[in-house]
Amino acid sequence: MTAARATRAWARRPSGRLTLPGVFLLALVAATAAAGALLVPAAIRAPRTVAVDATVPPTVAVPPPVPPSGVPTGGQPTGPLPTGGLPTGPLPGGGLPTGPAVGGRPSDALAGWAQQVGAKVGVPPTAMQAYGYAELVLAQTNRSCALSWTTLAAIGQVESGHGAANGARLGQDGKALPQIIGLPLDGRDGRMRIIDTDRGLLDQDTSFDRAIGPMQFIPTTWQEIGADADNDGVKDPHDLDDAALAAGNYLCKNNRNLSIPGDWWNAILSYNDVRRYAQDVYDTANRYGRASRT
Repeated sequence: MTAARATRAWARRPSGRLTLPGVFLLALVAATAAAGALLVPAAIRAPRTVAVDATVPPTVAVPPPVPPSGVPTGGQPTGPLPTGGLPTGPLPGGGLPTGPAVGGRPSDALAGWAQQVGAKVGVPPTAMQAYGYAELVLAQTNRSCALSWTTLAAIGQVESGHGAANGARLGQDGKALPQIIGLPLDGRDGRMRIIDTDRGLLDQDTSFDRAIGPMQFIPTTWQEIGADADNDGVKDPHDLDDAALAAGNYLCKNNRNLSIPGDWWNAILSYNDVRRYAQDVYDTANRYGRASRT
C-alpha cells in the first residue's frame, strides 16, 4: 500500500505524467513482440492445403483414354514399379530369329512360351508373341531401356483388349480385323482436337485424326515411330507385331530406363497423359507379372 501511494504521488508530478505513458507503451510493445514470437512460427509450421491436381478438375469426370500425346506435362503417380519384369518361361536363346518362322511371323518362334504364359495371365497367345518379341528386339537394340512385355501387354489390354475392341478379332497373323479406328479427335467429350494430318490414309478420316490399331497410335506418331516387326516390308499399325514394337520404341525414347520408377511412369504418361490411364496400365502390368509367376 505504501508503494502504491508513493507511485500515485509520483504520477501526479510533471515527470511522472510524462514517463508513465512511455512505460505502458514499452510494456505493450514487449507483450506484442512476445506474442508474435510464439504465434508466427506456429503459423509457419502449420500444415498448408496442397494444391488440387490440375490434371483432372475435381468436378469433371475423367475423360476416356486418348491416343499418344507426346511429352508428359503432368506429375507422376505414386507407387512402386510393376513387378514381373521378365517372362517366367525361357525365351529363345542366342538372340532373335533371323527370318520368318512357320506362319510368316518371326514371333512364331515364341509360340510355345506364349501359349504357356498367355494361359496364366489371360492374354491370347498371338498377342503374347507380339509383346514378347518386342521385348526381345528392344533387349538387343536398346538394352538400357529394360522394357518388359508386361508393360506392352498392359497397354495393349487398356487400349484395345489385345486387338478385340469395336468387334475386331486378332488373327493368327497378328492383324486386328476389322481395323480398330477410334473416335474422331474433334475436341468433344474430353478428346483432343487434332485436325487431319494424313488425308485419311491411315484413319479413313479427312477431317480429324483418329487413333488407329490395337495400340491406338495417332497417324503423326505412327509416321514417326512405326515399325516392321514381322519382316513383311510394311509398317502396319493394325498389325500387333508392328504396333507392339513401335510402342516399345516410343516408350524407350529420351534414353529412358524403364527399370527406374520415375522413367516408367513418365513413359506411360507420354503415351497418354492421363493419370488414371497410367494407373490402369500399372495395375494391369502388375497383375500380369504376378500371374506369370504362378
